[in-house]
Amino acid sequence: MGGQGEAGVKHRESRRRRAALAAAVLTLFGAAQATAREERSTPSGLPVPRYVSLKFDRVNARAGPGDDHRLLFVYRVKGLPLQVVAETSEWRRVCDPDGALVWVHKRTTDGRRTAMNIGARPAPLVRRPRPGSATVGYLNPRALAALDRCDRGWCRVHVDGVSGWAPEGELWGTAPAPQCR
Repeated sequence: MGGQGEAGVKHRESRRRRAALAAAVLTLFGAAQATAREERSTPSGLPVPRYVSLKFDRVNARAGPGDDHRLLFVYRVKGLPLQVVAETSEWRRVCDPDGALVWVHKRTTDGRRTAMNIGARPAPLVRRPRPGSATVGYLNPRALAALDRCDRGWCRVHVDGVSGWAPEGELWGTAPAPQCR
């Protein structure tokens, strides 16, 4: 027996059980991660929700994902920010700044981010992302701007040759949470 006796055998069996338990836990953890990835996967491979903008100045808004679904209205604003809340391989269910929830074809959307001033007054664009910074321009109500990035409650936008920071809460097209229910 090599001097190990009964205690040595029990110790080896205990280590084998712990190793088997650890392997089982890792296998279950890996399976759970794979299931979570499958649940989150989308036809485009991109996250939902996410923001896009309209690529054209005339885009059909439909009641369902397909040309055979009823035409609800036509968007007439190139660059309008939309939030994708669901998708099929060819269609995107989007939420717009007015709260409409419709389907548009994927070819009519652009990955470039834009934002809209949703306030009733012009939003000041400031030089630095902090209160009291010098104003470099204004974003009129319902006006669109190219969105560069957002950081700590401020978003950097570009419009008509002017770049500046606006408070994130004054812009539609920046909130990560779904905007339409």
